[in-house]
Order: sequence, then C-alpha cells, then structure tokens
Amino acid sequence: MQEKIAIKVNHLSKNFDEQKAVDDVSFTVKQGEVFGLLGPNGAGKTTILRMITTLLKPTSGTITIFGHDIKKESALARSTFGLTGQYASVDEDISARENLMIFSRLNGLSKKSSQTRTNELLKEFSLEKSANKSLSTFSGGMRRRLDLAISLITRPALIFLDEPTTGLDPRTRNQMWDTIRKLVKQGSTIVLTTQYLDEADSLANRVAVIDHGKLIRIGTPAELKNETGESTMTLKISNQDDINQASQILKIELKSQPKIIDNTIVTKFKKTEQVTNGLSQLKNAKINISDLTVQEPSLDDVFMALTVGKIN
Repeated sequence: MQEKIAIKVNHLSKNFDEQKAVDDVSFTVKQGEVFGLLGPNGAGKTTILRMITTLLKPTSGTITIFGHDIKKESALARSTFGLTGQYASVDEDISARENLMIFSRLNGLSKKSSQTRTNELLKEFSLEKSANKSLSTFSGGMRRRLDLAISLITRPALIFLDEPTTGLDPRTRNQMWDTIRKLVKQGSTIVLTTQYLDEADSLANRVAVIDHGKLIRIGTPAELKNETGESTMTLKISNQDDINQASQILKIELKSQPKIIDNTIVTKFKKTEQVTNGLSQLKNAKINISDLTVQEPSLDDVFMALTVGKIN
C-alpha cells in the first residue's frame, strides 16, 4: 500500500539579501510520522518551518500540504495544521482558561464549544488545577504545555513544533516528549525542529540533518547511526602484562587504533562481527577480560561526522 504524504517540499530556497539561508532543500513527510529537522542554531531549520507554514515566502521551490499548494491554496493548507513556535504566544496577563477561550473563539468555535474544548485541553495537558491562575505563577514547562494546547484547539492533522523543549528542565522535557508521543498515537503527523540530538533520537521516525541551509542527510536515526557513526567497545584486561598484546589483536580485528588507559582498552568498530572476532582472538591468546561494555553511536556522533569538515 502506497504511503500517504502529508508534506512535499521540492527544491526549496530562501535568500535574505545576498545570504542564502535555505539552499535547494527537498523532502517529504509521511502521514502519521514524527519528522525531525536537526541542526545547530542558524542552520536554517526555523526558516524552512516558517516557509512551510506560510509565514515566510520562499525565494524558489514548491510546498504542498496534504496536496494543497501553499501558494495557490494557502488558506486550505493553513486549515490543516497547528504551529507552536519557540516562544509562547500566550497572553501573560490572563489565565490559562482565558487564553484557551480567546483562541478557541478566534478559531471560529461557538462560546459553548469553546468552553468544552477549553476544559478538554486543560485536562489533557494537566493544567486543571492552575486553570484560573495568573500565568505569572506558571513554570516554563506549564507555559509550553499551554502553548501546545492552544495549537491543538482545532484538532489539526499536522502539528509543527519549533524547538518545543528549549529552556525546559529534564523532567519537563520528558513530560513534553510523552505528550508528543500521545499525539502521534492519536494519529497526528508532527514536524519537529530541535538542536537536541537526544530529542530527535527519542521521538523522530526520520531525521533530516540541516547545516548551512543545505540538506546533508535524511533517514531514520538508526540508519544514520549505522551509516556514519562508529560504536565504541571498552574492556578491562585482568592481567596488566597482557595489555599491549590485547591492543594489537584488537587493532587488527577491529581495524581501529585502540586507546590504552591503565588496564582498560577503548576502541571503535563498525561491524558487530569485528567484535566477535576480536574477543575470539583474545580468548585464543588466553587473555582474560574482567569487564566489557559496548556503546552504540549516538546522533551526536552522526551530526559531528556529517557537519564537521565534510561539507564545503
């Protein structure tokens, strides 16, 4: 069965005076997935998001959302999505309930429907106890949850989250991650921009790495890690006298230069069978190991491999 496409971006570019902020970027977002735009500050992530959401006019290229060309059918395209930016759009001088009521009415809901939807969202985002309090008493995490709730008033099929956890503490970040996973289970499609590599690794089905306005690579986190990252093996040698021989064996079998720290060897490898062969050779040489750990590559490793000194 053919996969349904939520967003299609084709040869998208954006120039600001003489500076090219986005340079010939193309990708598709499938319905029902979390699609991550990953890159450092200034990479072009937010500029891409602003063009897709019709907040910024592209210099060239085309964008369709659920089949609607944003140039020809901008109103129809906008009706399909919700957007949560990096900074809260809420009114600080009124309560969470009042904010939700106002935005509900602005989105065309009747007074009764607005009250119903407001109560639903307050409950869904665990804001019921603070619903009538001034936002000056809210934590950063509570404000971000409220901002996300506002973007979901019309139950959009597509949700854009621009660095939704920036500035949040680890506990609140995890709460936001749980909320995002819940939205996906309910059938939403999510486009997420982030500079947090662990966030993309945890949430995204696929990731597009953006650097200097260019699309560097796209794929699942696992694919990118397998393609560009190296795993690390750390093992302790029981007998200090065996350390140099063990290092030489691993250098040959893992095709990598090991590092020796006291009685510990740290080495990189690409394939699992290299580790198996290395450990087998150590056993044949009667070299005993007291401790062994293997760490898979992270998106940090992938990002450094893709963006540092490789793209001109």
